[in-house]
Amino acid sequence: MPFPLYTRWAAEYSGARVNYQPLGSGAGVRQVSDGVVDFGATDEPMSDAQLKEARADLVHVPMTIGAVVIAFNVAGVSELRLTPDVIADVFRGTIAKWDDPRLAGANPGVALPAADIAVVHRADGSGTSAAFTAYLAKSSEGWRAEIGAGAMPRFPVGVGVRGNDGVTAYVKATPCSIGYVELAYARQSHLAVAHVRNRAGKWMTPDLDSLDRAARSALGRVPPDLRVSIVDAEDDGAYPIAALSFLVLPRDARERARAEALSRFVWWALHDGQRYAAELDYAPLPPEIVTRAEVVVRGLRAEGRPL
Repeated sequence: MPFPLYTRWAAEYSGARVNYQPLGSGAGVRQVSDGVVDFGATDEPMSDAQLKEARADLVHVPMTIGAVVIAFNVAGVSELRLTPDVIADVFRGTIAKWDDPRLAGANPGVALPAADIAVVHRADGSGTSAAFTAYLAKSSEGWRAEIGAGAMPRFPVGVGVRGNDGVTAYVKATPCSIGYVELAYARQSHLAVAHVRNRAGKWMTPDLDSLDRAARSALGRVPPDLRVSIVDAEDDGAYPIAALSFLVLPRDARERARAEALSRFVWWALHDGQRYAAELDYAPLPPEIVTRAEVVVRGLRAEGRPL
Protein backbone atom coordinates (compact mmCIF):
# COMPACT_ATOMS: atom_id res chain seq x y z
CA MET A 1 0.00 0.00 0.00
CA PRO A 2 1.17 3.56 -0.69
CA PHE A 3 2.92 4.41 2.56
CA PRO A 4 4.99 7.18 0.92
CA LEU A 5 1.85 8.99 -0.25
CA TYR A 6 -0.08 8.53 3.00
CA THR A 7 2.96 9.79 4.90
CA ARG A 8 3.09 12.88 2.68
CA TRP A 9 -0.62 13.49 3.20
CA ALA A 10 -0.20 13.24 6.96
CA ALA A 11 2.65 15.77 6.83
CA GLU A 12 0.84 18.23 4.55
CA TYR A 13 -2.58 18.09 6.20
CA SER A 14 -2.97 20.77 8.86
CA GLY A 15 -6.41 19.89 10.20
CA ALA A 16 -5.33 17.11 12.58
CA ARG A 17 -2.42 14.84 13.44
CA VAL A 18 -2.68 11.61 11.45
CA ASN A 19 -0.76 8.58 12.74
CA TYR A 20 -0.31 6.00 9.98
CA GLN A 21 1.85 2.88 10.34
CA PRO A 22 2.99 0.74 7.35
CA LEU A 23 1.93 -2.65 8.71
CA GLY A 24 0.78 -4.10 5.39
CA SER A 25 -2.73 -4.49 4.02
CA GLY A 26 -3.40 -7.70 5.94
CA ALA A 27 -2.58 -6.18 9.32
CA GLY A 28 -4.43 -2.96 8.50
CA VAL A 29 -7.60 -4.84 7.59
CA ARG A 30 -7.38 -6.97 10.74
CA GLN A 31 -6.93 -3.98 13.02
CA VAL A 32 -9.77 -1.92 11.61
CA SER A 33 -11.98 -5.03 11.58
CA ASP A 34 -11.24 -5.56 15.27
CA GLY A 35 -11.89 -1.91 16.12
CA VAL A 36 -8.29 -1.35 17.23
CA VAL A 37 -7.68 1.60 14.87
CA ASP A 38 -9.82 4.32 13.28
CA PHE A 39 -8.98 3.26 9.72
CA GLY A 40 -6.96 0.78 7.72
CA ALA A 41 -5.52 0.83 4.23
CA THR A 42 -5.44 -1.90 1.63
CA ASP A 43 -4.76 -2.41 -2.06
CA GLU A 44 -7.19 -5.34 -2.09
CA PRO A 45 -10.86 -4.72 -1.27
CA MET A 46 -12.10 -6.77 1.65
CA SER A 47 -14.12 -9.85 0.75
CA ASP A 48 -17.76 -10.34 1.70
CA ALA A 49 -16.62 -12.87 4.32
CA GLN A 50 -14.15 -10.42 5.84
CA LEU A 51 -16.77 -7.68 6.00
CA LYS A 52 -19.22 -10.04 7.67
CA GLU A 53 -16.67 -10.97 10.35
CA ALA A 54 -15.74 -7.35 11.14
CA ARG A 55 -17.02 -5.86 14.38
CA ALA A 56 -18.34 -2.77 12.57
CA ASP A 57 -20.02 -2.02 9.25
CA LEU A 58 -16.96 -1.02 7.20
CA VAL A 59 -16.81 1.06 4.01
CA HIS A 60 -14.14 1.43 1.33
CA VAL A 61 -12.91 4.79 0.04
CA PRO A 62 -10.52 4.67 -2.96
CA MET A 63 -7.65 7.12 -2.46
CA THR A 64 -5.07 6.67 -5.22
CA ILE A 65 -3.83 4.36 -7.98
CA GLY A 66 -0.65 2.35 -7.59
CA ALA A 67 1.37 -0.08 -9.68
CA VAL A 68 3.10 -3.33 -8.83
CA VAL A 69 6.30 -3.76 -10.83
CA ILE A 70 8.71 -6.62 -11.38
CA ALA A 71 12.08 -5.38 -10.15
CA PHE A 72 15.28 -7.22 -11.01
CA ASN A 73 19.02 -7.06 -10.42
CA VAL A 74 21.05 -8.61 -13.23
CA ALA A 75 24.48 -7.18 -14.00
CA GLY A 76 24.60 -5.55 -17.41
CA VAL A 77 20.84 -5.84 -17.98
CA SER A 78 18.80 -2.64 -17.78
CA GLU A 79 15.74 -3.67 -19.81
CA LEU A 80 13.78 -6.89 -19.61
CA ARG A 81 10.52 -8.09 -21.14
CA LEU A 82 8.37 -10.54 -19.20
CA THR A 83 5.19 -12.24 -20.39
CA PRO A 84 2.66 -13.15 -17.70
CA ASP A 85 3.21 -16.88 -18.14
CA VAL A 86 6.98 -16.44 -17.76
CA ILE A 87 6.48 -14.35 -14.61
CA ALA A 88 4.20 -17.06 -13.24
CA ASP A 89 6.70 -19.81 -13.99
CA VAL A 90 9.59 -17.87 -12.43
CA PHE A 91 7.63 -17.44 -9.21
CA ARG A 92 6.45 -21.08 -9.39
CA GLY A 93 10.03 -22.24 -9.82
CA THR A 94 9.56 -23.95 -13.18
CA ILE A 95 11.85 -21.35 -14.75
CA ALA A 96 14.94 -21.33 -12.56
CA LYS A 97 17.73 -19.93 -14.75
CA TRP A 98 18.11 -16.48 -16.24
CA ASP A 99 19.12 -17.90 -19.61
CA ASP A 100 16.05 -20.13 -19.85
CA PRO A 101 14.92 -20.22 -23.52
CA ARG A 102 11.54 -18.70 -22.66
CA LEU A 103 13.18 -15.71 -21.01
CA ALA A 104 15.73 -15.38 -23.79
CA GLY A 105 13.05 -15.66 -26.46
CA ALA A 106 11.25 -12.55 -25.23
CA ASN A 107 14.53 -10.65 -24.91
CA PRO A 108 16.54 -11.03 -28.15
CA GLY A 109 19.93 -9.40 -27.97
CA VAL A 110 19.95 -9.27 -24.16
CA ALA A 111 22.88 -11.14 -22.58
CA LEU A 112 21.13 -13.08 -19.83
CA PRO A 113 23.51 -15.01 -17.55
CA ALA A 114 23.51 -18.77 -16.97
CA ALA A 115 22.73 -18.14 -13.31
CA ASP A 116 20.06 -19.20 -10.87
CA ILE A 117 17.15 -16.79 -10.43
CA ALA A 118 16.94 -15.58 -6.83
CA VAL A 119 13.23 -15.06 -6.20
CA VAL A 120 11.95 -12.87 -3.37
CA HIS A 121 8.33 -12.41 -2.36
CA ARG A 122 6.28 -10.97 0.47
CA ALA A 123 5.95 -12.99 3.67
CA ASP A 124 3.23 -10.81 5.20
CA GLY A 125 -0.39 -10.25 4.17
CA SER A 126 -0.15 -7.73 1.38
CA GLY A 127 -2.35 -5.91 -1.09
CA THR A 128 0.73 -5.81 -3.31
CA SER A 129 0.74 -9.62 -3.33
CA ALA A 130 -3.00 -9.63 -3.98
CA ALA A 131 -2.65 -7.47 -7.11
CA PHE A 132 0.38 -9.42 -8.34
CA THR A 133 -1.23 -12.83 -7.90
CA ALA A 134 -4.56 -11.64 -9.33
CA TYR A 135 -2.73 -10.68 -12.52
CA LEU A 136 -1.03 -14.07 -12.70
CA ALA A 137 -4.23 -15.97 -11.89
CA LYS A 138 -5.98 -14.19 -14.77
CA SER A 139 -3.09 -14.73 -17.16
CA SER A 140 -1.65 -18.17 -16.33
CA GLU A 141 -3.68 -21.36 -16.08
CA GLY A 142 -0.88 -23.06 -14.17
CA TRP A 143 -0.72 -20.29 -11.59
CA ARG A 144 -4.48 -20.20 -11.24
CA ALA A 145 -4.67 -23.95 -10.63
CA GLU A 146 -1.71 -24.29 -8.27
CA ILE A 147 -1.49 -21.04 -6.32
CA GLY A 148 -4.34 -18.68 -7.14
CA ALA A 149 -4.80 -15.09 -6.02
CA GLY A 150 -4.69 -13.61 -2.55
CA ALA A 151 -2.96 -11.33 -0.09
CA MET A 152 -0.84 -14.13 1.39
CA PRO A 153 -0.22 -16.81 -1.26
CA ARG A 154 1.96 -19.85 -0.67
CA PHE A 155 4.90 -19.40 -2.98
CA PRO A 156 6.65 -22.69 -3.77
CA VAL A 157 10.07 -21.03 -4.23
CA GLY A 158 11.99 -18.00 -3.08
CA VAL A 159 12.73 -16.02 0.05
CA GLY A 160 9.90 -14.36 1.94
CA VAL A 161 10.45 -10.92 3.46
CA ARG A 162 8.17 -8.37 5.08
CA GLY A 163 7.03 -5.19 3.38
CA ASN A 164 7.74 -3.42 0.12
CA ASP A 165 10.90 -2.07 1.70
CA GLY A 166 12.04 -5.61 2.51
CA VAL A 167 11.59 -6.79 -1.07
CA THR A 168 13.31 -3.68 -2.38
CA ALA A 169 16.30 -4.14 -0.08
CA TYR A 170 16.64 -7.81 -1.05
CA VAL A 171 16.59 -7.14 -4.79
CA LYS A 172 19.04 -4.26 -4.46
CA ALA A 173 21.50 -6.36 -2.43
CA THR A 174 21.18 -9.70 -4.25
CA PRO A 175 22.69 -10.34 -7.69
CA CYS A 176 20.45 -12.18 -10.17
CA SER A 177 17.36 -11.52 -8.05
CA ILE A 178 13.78 -10.71 -8.98
CA GLY A 179 10.79 -9.59 -6.93
CA TYR A 180 7.52 -7.69 -7.09
CA VAL A 181 7.14 -4.35 -5.35
CA GLU A 182 5.21 -1.10 -5.56
CA LEU A 183 6.56 1.26 -8.20
CA ALA A 184 7.39 4.02 -5.71
CA TYR A 185 9.79 1.77 -3.80
CA ALA A 186 11.55 0.55 -6.95
CA ARG A 187 11.99 4.11 -8.22
CA GLN A 188 13.29 5.40 -4.89
CA SER A 189 15.92 2.64 -4.83
CA HIS A 190 16.79 2.99 -8.55
CA LEU A 191 15.93 -0.62 -9.34
CA ALA A 192 15.49 -1.84 -12.90
CA VAL A 193 11.86 -2.59 -13.71
CA ALA A 194 10.64 -5.07 -16.33
CA HIS A 195 8.29 -4.34 -19.21
CA VAL A 196 5.17 -6.45 -18.67
CA ARG A 197 2.79 -7.54 -21.42
CA ASN A 198 -0.79 -6.34 -20.99
CA ARG A 199 -4.00 -7.92 -22.26
CA ALA A 200 -3.63 -6.23 -25.65
CA GLY A 201 -0.14 -7.68 -26.09
CA LYS A 202 1.67 -4.38 -25.51
CA TRP A 203 4.83 -4.15 -23.43
CA MET A 204 4.15 -1.74 -20.59
CA THR A 205 5.85 -0.01 -17.71
CA PRO A 206 3.65 2.13 -15.47
CA ASP A 207 3.19 5.86 -15.90
CA LEU A 208 0.38 8.28 -15.08
CA ASP A 209 -1.46 7.61 -18.33
CA SER A 210 -1.32 3.81 -18.17
CA LEU A 211 -2.51 3.81 -14.54
CA ASP A 212 -5.28 6.30 -15.26
CA ARG A 213 -6.44 4.15 -18.17
CA ALA A 214 -6.49 1.07 -15.94
CA ALA A 215 -8.76 2.88 -13.48
CA ARG A 216 -11.01 4.36 -16.16
CA SER A 217 -11.52 0.94 -17.71
CA ALA A 218 -13.40 -0.05 -14.54
CA LEU A 219 -15.78 2.93 -14.43
CA GLY A 220 -18.66 1.00 -15.95
CA ARG A 221 -18.50 -1.77 -13.37
CA VAL A 222 -17.78 0.03 -10.10
CA PRO A 223 -20.36 -1.22 -7.56
CA PRO A 224 -22.03 1.08 -5.02
CA ASP A 225 -19.59 -0.02 -2.30
CA LEU A 226 -16.65 0.85 -4.63
CA ARG A 227 -14.91 -2.52 -4.17
CA VAL A 228 -13.45 -3.00 -7.63
CA SER A 229 -10.25 -4.46 -9.07
CA ILE A 230 -8.42 -2.77 -11.94
CA VAL A 231 -5.91 -5.60 -12.46
CA ASP A 232 -5.50 -6.78 -16.08
CA ALA A 233 -7.61 -3.94 -17.45
CA GLU A 234 -9.14 -4.24 -20.91
CA ASP A 235 -7.86 -0.87 -22.16
CA ASP A 236 -5.02 -1.49 -24.61
CA GLY A 237 -2.96 1.30 -23.02
CA ALA A 238 -3.41 0.18 -19.43
CA TYR A 239 -0.60 -1.09 -17.24
CA PRO A 240 -1.80 -4.55 -16.21
CA ILE A 241 -0.71 -4.79 -12.55
CA ALA A 242 -2.46 -1.69 -11.26
CA ALA A 243 -4.53 -1.36 -8.11
CA LEU A 244 -6.70 1.15 -6.34
CA SER A 245 -5.62 1.79 -2.77
CA PHE A 246 -8.51 2.05 -0.32
CA LEU A 247 -9.00 3.44 3.14
CA VAL A 248 -11.33 1.21 5.15
CA LEU A 249 -13.25 2.75 8.03
CA PRO A 250 -16.47 2.27 10.01
CA ARG A 251 -19.64 3.63 8.48
CA ASP A 252 -20.81 4.54 12.00
CA ALA A 253 -17.89 5.34 14.30
CA ARG A 254 -17.96 5.17 18.08
CA GLU A 255 -16.26 8.51 18.85
CA ARG A 256 -17.73 11.53 17.14
CA ALA A 257 -14.79 13.93 17.41
CA ARG A 258 -12.33 11.41 15.96
CA ALA A 259 -14.75 10.47 13.18
CA GLU A 260 -15.26 14.10 12.20
CA ALA A 261 -11.50 14.68 12.09
CA LEU A 262 -10.98 11.55 10.00
CA SER A 263 -13.72 12.42 7.52
CA ARG A 264 -12.21 15.89 7.01
CA PHE A 265 -8.80 14.34 6.36
CA VAL A 266 -10.22 11.85 3.86
CA TRP A 267 -12.11 14.63 2.06
CA TRP A 268 -8.94 16.72 1.86
CA ALA A 269 -6.90 13.75 0.54
CA LEU A 270 -9.52 13.05 -2.14
CA HIS A 271 -9.26 16.62 -3.39
CA ASP A 272 -6.26 18.77 -2.43
CA GLY A 273 -4.15 15.73 -1.58
CA GLN A 274 -4.34 14.27 -5.08
CA ARG A 275 -1.74 16.75 -6.31
CA TYR A 276 0.97 14.94 -4.34
CA ALA A 277 0.37 11.56 -5.99
CA ALA A 278 2.35 11.89 -9.22
CA GLU A 279 5.58 13.10 -7.64
CA LEU A 280 5.55 9.98 -5.44
CA ASP A 281 4.88 7.59 -8.36
CA TYR A 282 1.16 7.12 -7.77
CA ALA A 283 -1.62 8.34 -10.04
CA PRO A 284 -4.44 10.66 -8.97
CA LEU A 285 -7.96 9.30 -9.07
CA PRO A 286 -10.16 10.04 -12.10
CA PRO A 287 -12.83 12.63 -11.23
CA GLU A 288 -15.56 10.03 -11.75
CA ILE A 289 -14.13 7.87 -8.95
CA VAL A 290 -13.65 10.89 -6.68
CA THR A 291 -17.34 11.71 -7.14
CA ARG A 292 -18.30 8.17 -6.13
CA ALA A 293 -15.98 8.36 -3.11
CA GLU A 294 -17.57 11.64 -2.02
CA VAL A 295 -20.90 9.85 -1.67
CA VAL A 296 -19.35 7.35 0.74
CA VAL A 297 -17.66 10.05 2.82
CA ARG A 298 -20.85 12.11 3.02
CA GLY A 299 -22.63 9.01 4.34
CA LEU A 300 -20.31 8.53 7.32
CA ARG A 301 -21.86 8.66 10.77
CA ALA A 302 -20.80 8.61 14.41
CA GLU A 303 -22.72 7.56 17.49
CA GLY A 304 -25.70 6.83 15.26
CA ARG A 305 -25.94 10.31 13.76
CA PRO A 306 -24.65 11.88 10.52
CA LEU A 307 -21.36 13.76 10.75
